[in-house]
Amino acid sequence: MIKLNKNFLKLQDNYLFSEVNKKMRQYKEKNPNKKIINLGIGDVTRPIPKIIVETIKMACDEMKESATFRGYGPEQGYDFLKEKIIKYDYNIRGINLDLDEVFISDGSKCDVGNIVDLFAKENIVAITDPVYPVYLDTNIIAGRNILKEEITSNSSKLKLNNIKKEGHIAFELQEDTEKNKLSGIILMPCNKENNFIPKIPSKIPDIIYLCYPNNPTGTVLNKKELKKWVDYAKENESIILFDSAYEAYITEENIPHSIYEIEGAKEVAIEFRSFSKTAGFTGLRCAYTIVPKELKREIKLEERDSSSRNNTIVSVNKIWNRRHCTKFNGVSYITQRGAEAVYCEEAQKELKENIKYYLTNAKIIKEKFVNAGFNAYGGVNSPYVWLEVPKGKTSWEFFDDILEKYGIVGTPGSGFGPNGEGYFRLTGFGKREDAESLVI
Repeated sequence: MIKLNKNFLKLQDNYLFSEVNKKMRQYKEKNPNKKIINLGIGDVTRPIPKIIVETIKMACDEMKESATFRGYGPEQGYDFLKEKIIKYDYNIRGINLDLDEVFISDGSKCDVGNIVDLFAKENIVAITDPVYPVYLDTNIIAGRNILKEEITSNSSKLKLNNIKKEGHIAFELQEDTEKNKLSGIILMPCNKENNFIPKIPSKIPDIIYLCYPNNPTGTVLNKKELKKWVDYAKENESIILFDSAYEAYITEENIPHSIYEIEGAKEVAIEFRSFSKTAGFTGLRCAYTIVPKELKREIKLEERDSSSRNNTIVSVNKIWNRRHCTKFNGVSYITQRGAEAVYCEEAQKELKENIKYYLTNAKIIKEKFVNAGFNAYGGVNSPYVWLEVPKGKTSWEFFDDILEKYGIVGTPGSGFGPNGEGYFRLTGFGKREDAESLVI
């Protein structure tokens, strides 16, 4: 009999955002004449700059001529795009990279999920909580369970079995026994009690997930705080998986746009970035991952004979390249030409205005809820506002409440993890008139 991966059964049947959409559709069917203000799923609404669209059209036209037709491209991406990424995203911040350290993909969500392939199950993984679902889900699918740590916030003190009923993950605790001490997931609480800054766990993690500016909380780490993690990873030979998909939304000084702004980070960190929220590519799909060649780790090989070496130093860049070429055929030439155009002066001017537009939306949304008596966080260096729900209500109860009363759709915090319970994510990616018309 065939054996399926039973770890999928540890996940909730419906993905978080699918459940939000389902509830919104049901509300529309019952209330066809009521306006819905969707501040839930973080999809962009501003159009792509015309110069990018025109560049994509020209790339399409190349496909009809034999002299310029292109078939399969390099799995890692075309050099013309990688050169622009290095020059405009890294060189301007004093960071030098080689072309073969940049890997073009069809989305940072895919890369963050696929990176798990590089690591054996026998690793302790530390993940901030609340967290974007893909980090936790993919580790659970890989066979890791959540270790018993301090995983509930001081404010909510909710049991995991209660959250299981309402969140997107069927949480399963794993005792920290001798048998499984080398494997598991540590959830690092991020809440108002610790100013949404994760505390370094008592158990040393092998892999550390950090996302800043953070999704869902909209909060950030300054250089001093990020340096603590880089130094910790170097000291303990851990690897940091750093998601900086929202770095273009940073408005304050002393907030790093890249982890490689921190000395020594190339030895311990992989960075993920995307064109989705910076350039409106959510429908086009293009992103990239940086895997420095300085990032190397020792692995133990199976013992074959007493004279053979059982340990070897492996380049993480090299095995990611091998994985990338094995499982991915590359982003289309047409899309990559569009991504290259993102860096031209005309496109940059318009894209910065789009980002300003979304940040202004977030500011308006935050102010409206604060004026209504809510505590709210984020919305300064991020398009996300992290709202504290009224005491006595769960995140999903609050979702139902404001949808019924005000026609507002957001994302329940419990869907992002145990410490998301008691919070609610709102996004500035909608239309200005929706933000301005909010009545609470």
